[in-house]
Amino acid sequence: MTDITPIKAVIYSRVSSVKQVTRGDGLGSQETRCREYAGYKGYDVIEVFRDEGVSGGLIDRPDMKRMLTFLRKHSREEPIAVIIDDISRLARGLDAHIKLRGAIGSVGGLLESPSIEFGDDSDSILVENLLASVSQHARQKNAEQVVNRMRARVLNGYWCFGPPMGYKFEKVAGHGKLLVRHEPVASIVQEALEGHASGRFGSQAEIKRFLEASPAFPKNDHQEVHFRRVEDLIKQPLYAGYINVSKWDIHMQAGKHEPLISLETYQKIQALKDDNTSVPVRIDVSEDFPLRGFVRCDCCNRPMTAAFSKGRSKRYGYYFCQTRGCDNRRKNIKKEKIESEFSSLLESMTPSRELFVTVFHMLEEWWHDRESKAKTLIATAKSDGQKIDRKLSQLMGRILETDSQTMVSAYESEVKKLEMEKLLLLERIQQCGRPATDFKQTYRTAMEFLGNPQKLWDSERLEDKRLAVKLTFGPDLRYGLKQGYRTAESTIPFKALAAISGQKKEMVGPEGLEPPTNPL
Repeated sequence: MTDITPIKAVIYSRVSSVKQVTRGDGLGSQETRCREYAGYKGYDVIEVFRDEGVSGGLIDRPDMKRMLTFLRKHSREEPIAVIIDDISRLARGLDAHIKLRGAIGSVGGLLESPSIEFGDDSDSILVENLLASVSQHARQKNAEQVVNRMRARVLNGYWCFGPPMGYKFEKVAGHGKLLVRHEPVASIVQEALEGHASGRFGSQAEIKRFLEASPAFPKNDHQEVHFRRVEDLIKQPLYAGYINVSKWDIHMQAGKHEPLISLETYQKIQALKDDNTSVPVRIDVSEDFPLRGFVRCDCCNRPMTAAFSKGRSKRYGYYFCQTRGCDNRRKNIKKEKIESEFSSLLESMTPSRELFVTVFHMLEEWWHDRESKAKTLIATAKSDGQKIDRKLSQLMGRILETDSQTMVSAYESEVKKLEMEKLLLLERIQQCGRPATDFKQTYRTAMEFLGNPQKLWDSERLEDKRLAVKLTFGPDLRYGLKQGYRTAESTIPFKALAAISGQKKEMVGPEGLEPPTNPL
């Protein structure tokens, strides 16, 4: 011990986790022990400094800085004792300990503890450094054990990080903390992802607008959903029931949580990320112009834009082509005209009741046929799985035999593709083994749309209006200044209806049809 016995003292305490405070074994217990020591030594404790949730391997700490400033100001006349409960509370790393020890001494502080006697002789310094090294080893070992336990839990199918949007953690018997659906956000995310895979949302911009239009989905202070969040949603395999942790070399590990989408849907979404096919979508689409980006100029075949023109008493909406060199450039078409003509076009797409009932029963027959062939489909999928296993075995043998890093990389890439195909086959086998969903429940929404496409267009939601265009017509919906809408190419369902009917008279008025309630 030093010859100078300070009268004044300060206490420094630190915990690396806020939980240590709430559990009652953190800052409070450290301070109590330090005060007991100060009383025994006859010191006057004039200040207490506490760092909460700060790692012992860090030097830059809020209350440590405040303590050094305090010591610099109040230790001009005589040194001040700095009492710590244990050497590990100062630092849990040798470098950090030495630097903080020197910083405290440079501003007139004398380090003391009820657990260790600090001294300036070589033996005391050796013991001090050894204890600091042991504390550092304990911290590093603890970190390794935490990582090992987390990795093992991930390999067992459990997510160990923050829950993604649409999930939350709940304690489940036999599982501990498990990801479960967090409604209504889970259903919104599911609809967004399945809609993107099916083509309902043709781009990330459309997903973004859908999420922003959903009141329950979390948004920023400007009531917007950032594109980064949309990217995170479409890249996250957790939604398909699988876990990826690249830093631990864990890829597509089957999770124990309930997926929001199928693996096949997830694969379709990943394929869309690399698809450069242009989609008629704009970031600035508004409810005022639902056809903007869909309707093309008949002259240059480029998508039309739209805008308002300010009149004396009100604004007037127009669609127009703005392609340079086009003969129809800047020639306005009234919003009311082009949209009412489109509404009439949709009315003409409504099938007759006889045709509608025929299609309904054809789909129902196909549905039951697929049910009866479930066992055959399972056998075929299992056979394909065995073929994949043989290919994987061959590739693994080639990887072991070759010395070329280029060939190893190529084989490993092929192995990943085959493993993904195997996972898709396993999913199909599981789906084939499940009881089939009720046919009417599955196809009700689709049949309602086929029976009355006009109904979706009449909706007040921009998303529904644009969906009506997508589901009814192909990308070549052209409009001429004089001719109006040219013969538009309809989508596959309406082509099928036309092929079955064989004539245009098999159409009815805008009241539409309801799916048959009783099969004939």
